[in-house]
Amino acid sequence: MVINGNWFYTASGTSYARMVGWGQGDNVTVNCLLPGAFDTERLRASIAANAKQQGIGVEQAAAERLAVVPARRFGDPTEFGAACAFLCSMKAGYITGQNLLIDGGAFPGTY
Repeated sequence: MVINGNWFYTASGTSYARMVGWGQGDNVTVNCLLPGAFDTERLRASIAANAKQQGIGVEQAAAERLAVVPARRFGDPTEFGAACAFLCSMKAGYITGQNLLIDGGAFPGTY
């Protein structure tokens, strides 16, 4: 099958995940984890770089970043790990082709 480059790049992750899952046989689930801002070294470095670029303090830059997260906190990496572990477990065996937002409510398109 030939896939047009434009189609491939504009296809949703879920659609692609479903195609992959359908072609693999029994007991295969394919889901997408969509993380928001998690308290990691990468996030802290990004906030520090933005603070420096804007000429503001790191605390202020972090507060501005948190202001757009309805949960008013950054995610804990263990929360992401727990969601991943659940989707990889037998208890999630009937969940497939889904996008799981783990972003503290930051994405406005689902409510």
